Amino acid sequence: MLSAQVREQLAADLAEAERSRVPITPLTDAHADIDVVDAYEIQLINIRQRVAEGARVIGHKVGLSSEAMQKMMNVDEPDYGHLLDEMAVHEDRKVPSANYLYPRVEVEVGFILADDLPGAGCTEDDVLAATAAFAPAIELIDTRITDWKIKLCDTIADNASSAGWVLGEARVSPKDIDIRNIDAVLTNNGEVVAEGRSDAVLGNPVTAVAWLARKVEGFGVRLKAGDIVLPGSCTRAIDAPPGSNFVADFAGLGSVHLSFE
Repeated sequence: MLSAQVREQLAADLAEAERSRVPITPLTDAHADIDVVDAYEIQLINIRQRVAEGARVIGHKVGLSSEAMQKMMNVDEPDYGHLLDEMAVHEDRKVPSANYLYPRVEVEVGFILADDLPGAGCTEDDVLAATAAFAPAIELIDTRITDWKIKLCDTIADNASSAGWVLGEARVSPKDIDIRNIDAVLTNNGEVVAEGRSDAVLGNPVTAVAWLARKVEGFGVRLKAGDIVLPGSCTRAIDAPPGSNFVADFAGLGSVHLSFE
């Protein structure tokens, strides 16, 4: 467990790395005693600061939601980060690659909530009942840690490596599609670079959202009506160098695209 002073300093280091585009060494290298609670508290320090400066929390993302990623990070549950309005990217505007350090994209089925979710005890039925629609989504991830050399506490402290997100135009009711069986294909400049299916996310993306609702309550956070939730990627993360032009197509759910200058 770290002291409050050390948490504040590590949060400041991450914030400066994001502003300056100069990565830092892993937090876990210098602080072997850092734990998951420390890491979430560091994340929250920076989120609260950005909110104080005018940003709005408009949702959350789940990371490490596939079995393969959990094995790689040697963990048995996902992690989460915050989505801020100022992190939004857009289909009709190219993303300036220079704004990021090591950008990658992930293909996700986004959730748009119509009602607040309970915290402790939140079930998959609660999630489905509260979801207004699913939407095609791409998450833009990045790390402020040199060369993606991250361990679990590094990525959690760094807002679960989240940097941006975009939703496509389609909105599909949970009553009209099987969320567990959505095939997704990601192309870059017309070439297929990744393929997957929605059940790669904990067997069911709804499971990830229910886990998230239960998890965040312990940190004084709730998932609310109007929130966007990204439950985790259907595919592996793909590097996004300048000139990339990604299109993610989802069976029965439409498409979303994202381009980089």
